Amino acid sequence: MGKLTIDSRKRKKSNAVISQYDVAADVKNRISLRGVQSKYFHVRAFSNGCYILEPRVLVKPLGLSERSLKMIDQSVTHLLKGKSSTPIDLSPFI
Repeated sequence: MGKLTIDSRKRKKSNAVISQYDVAADVKNRISLRGVQSKYFHVRAFSNGCYILEPRVLVKPLGLSERSLKMIDQSVTHLLKGKSSTPIDLSPFI
């Protein structure tokens, strides 16, 4: 009869701990992270008191082409002036 356990080569390797330290929250419930490589994080708080921080990279507005920015500006200008199409009936798709 074969084994019922997963072969050690097929197991997922867990993330290694790079650094470990204790930190206390200040009066405004802030903590300082040491040696971070990212400026922005997405935080998930769990009911058991755990927090998961995932690094985020924000896209700069200059990432859009000049043509796209011009089209967005024109669209906003037209919308503010009241130039818009008639409402679209989406009831057939419901």
